Amino acid sequence: MGIQVDSRNKKILVAILVGIIAGFVCGYAKLGWEVVLPPRTLLRDATNPPQMILQQLGLSFAFTHSTYTYSGRHLPYVSFFVHFGFSIFFMVLYSIVAEFWPKITLWQGAAYGLVLWVAFHIVIMPLLGTVPAPWHQPFDEHFSEILGHMFCFWAAEVARRDMRSRITHAPDPAD
Repeated sequence: MGIQVDSRNKKILVAILVGIIAGFVCGYAKLGWEVVLPPRTLLRDATNPPQMILQQLGLSFAFTHSTYTYSGRHLPYVSFFVHFGFSIFFMVLYSIVAEFWPKITLWQGAAYGLVLWVAFHIVIMPLLGTVPAPWHQPFDEHFSEILGHMFCFWAAEVARRDMRSRITHAPDPAD
């Protein structure tokens, strides 16, 4: 006797699994993007947006700026948790929605990345005071963040579709 899972729940479970894995792909793609095109100046990155959000929620500067050392470099693990948490959460959401509303995969996920950039970097974080108003942010930041969000969610969509196909052996709903 096994547990019976209806097809809708099976789709959701597969979407969650591939969303988590594709979320890691997304997070790594965005980190790599930011190495090549850093979105903020060193001064503005002294407290990056993930650190600032956590401080706005009441967590201490010491905690939000906690680091680990690798290869002689101090790396902000708390920022990485927020960064990957964002990528994983929004890829799981995307993956579930893609099962039932395939239009979310427009431009192979790049449109979703663009929408998230607008929502967070143009509306939510400026309204919260996490980052300056969009017109006070340098062009370099907008350029890096727009293309970076589009690229990382495109890469995640490629991973999502491949993993979904391998697990389900069925065509993607967008096909």
